[in-house]
Amino acid sequence: MTGVTGGGATGATGTAGLDVLSGLVAHTTTQGIPTLYAPAQGGEITAGLFFRVGRADETLATSGITHLVEHLALHRLGLTDLHYNGATANTYTLFHVTGSEQEVVAHLNAVCASLRDLPLDRLETEKEILRTEAAGRGQGANSQMPLWRYGAQGYGLSSYRELGTWNLTADQVRHWARTRFTRDNAVLWITSDRVPENLDLTLPAGTRIPAPAATSALPVTPAYIHGDDGHVVFTSVLRRTTAASVFADVLGRALFQDLRQEGGYSYTAEADYSPRDARFATLTAYADALPQKQDAVVGGFVDTLARLRAGRIEQAELDTVRGKILKMYDVPDLGAAALPSYALSLLLGHRILSPDQHRAELAAVTVGDLREVAREAWDSGLLQVPGRGADWAGFTLAPQYSAHAVTGSRHASLEDERVTLVIGAEGVSLLTPGGPVTVRYDAVAAMSARPDGARSLTGHDGFCVSVEPTLYRGVGPDRIAAIDAAVPASAVVRLPARDPEDIPRPSERPKGSGRAPRRRGAAAWAWQTGFWVSAALTVVWGLLCLLVTVDEAGAARPEWDAVVGIWGLELPLLFVSWKLLREPRRRGR
Repeated sequence: MTGVTGGGATGATGTAGLDVLSGLVAHTTTQGIPTLYAPAQGGEITAGLFFRVGRADETLATSGITHLVEHLALHRLGLTDLHYNGATANTYTLFHVTGSEQEVVAHLNAVCASLRDLPLDRLETEKEILRTEAAGRGQGANSQMPLWRYGAQGYGLSSYRELGTWNLTADQVRHWARTRFTRDNAVLWITSDRVPENLDLTLPAGTRIPAPAATSALPVTPAYIHGDDGHVVFTSVLRRTTAASVFADVLGRALFQDLRQEGGYSYTAEADYSPRDARFATLTAYADALPQKQDAVVGGFVDTLARLRAGRIEQAELDTVRGKILKMYDVPDLGAAALPSYALSLLLGHRILSPDQHRAELAAVTVGDLREVAREAWDSGLLQVPGRGADWAGFTLAPQYSAHAVTGSRHASLEDERVTLVIGAEGVSLLTPGGPVTVRYDAVAAMSARPDGARSLTGHDGFCVSVEPTLYRGVGPDRIAAIDAAVPASAVVRLPARDPEDIPRPSERPKGSGRAPRRRGAAAWAWQTGFWVSAALTVVWGLLCLLVTVDEAGAARPEWDAVVGIWGLELPLLFVSWKLLREPRRRGR
């Protein structure tokens, strides 16, 4: 039901703006929490308690703290047949439940009681559960898009694992709950004709925290990145308007028609529009492809975007999408169905439209409006492509290297002589043939630390430098200590010891380095002797075979059976020599 909200931000912290819903949705406050309610058919009711806190409010070093609070708040509820759950998104956390009025009241009361006094004796257990959950969670085709757009902070954190589940303390989690899960930072919605009695949603006072400002890791847009085979993804940031939400549907239909129905390149071709904060939304378009059709899908994808930018949109396309959106009002209990959307808009401070206002804005959308949205989408676009790049289409490759390198002690790679690690007073850099990768100490989002001395530094811009003492010459305890002293303690994430077999060791230099590993000892001498003896026999016997073949070819009655026989003896010699030649390569892998 996202379509029932329109453009603009109100900045409201109470129930301002809800009067437009009079007759559809009622509102009040419950123990200081703004509350929306509307009746629904059936014997059960559903309720949701929103808090304006999510992953985008965290840092990389504390990521997962909101999710942890959510898990702890639900722990005491135990096993039950009641349908309930919690969800942590970028800008909000939601507790929702469906059941009888008595069950819903008991559930909400229990959640708020837990938020007031979290079961922190469960902290380590819940942290491990979250790590297990993350390990079993698959990566979506667009999982890296937030990182490339926003970096390792704010809205980019959804691309990362929850590092905070290793080091977060009870005091940190308790403070987060007391300052973020407050009555002034919440909105309640209930599918009922009244607010149930006996609700006890007592929570600490606080403030309505606005959604975090967006950061950017893209100096230029439209940009592109390379991704996995079989997937083409396009994202952009749009102003939250009715025209923008309509455009998302128009784009989805156009991609489906062009790439599946007409081109036959893709099975899935679609687009989605989801609010990011009070003022902006994220447009995501996707198409899949077989490896041999990837270039065709990228070309078709770009062509579709270009067509819409040029305004080549039929009025019938707009009318079809408009009719589809209007059907969301043809549902029973419209007010109850729209409650989550209205509540989230109130939470984020986004303007709320009544159904009549939304219908009027839909009717006012023109093909020209869609063309302008298409241009806005293109201008802020980030395209993920498999295979070759997208420079030909006007996209710029997203930064692969840092603009500058730090100065300091230089440590040659023990694996690749072309790579050097630099540990300086301002940060660390990895000098590679393509360019430097730098993380400055004053811009560290997180540094993971292992007891064996390994350090991995991630900058706010998303660049990462791993310092493995076993892989670089001269990286001793003094160099690691220098890094530790320079990185802010709040950014350090201490990870457990690794199995000795998991600590990386230098392997052979790459083939391009022009150096081969040396062989020592009796085994190397035996291999060399065997190879040269076998090679000599192979060459001598081959020459003999060639002479016999030439002689028999000039005879009046050549004995070809004899020729075949002696060449047959050459084959085993060739095989032995070939095996001996491959042996050092096999062992060196």
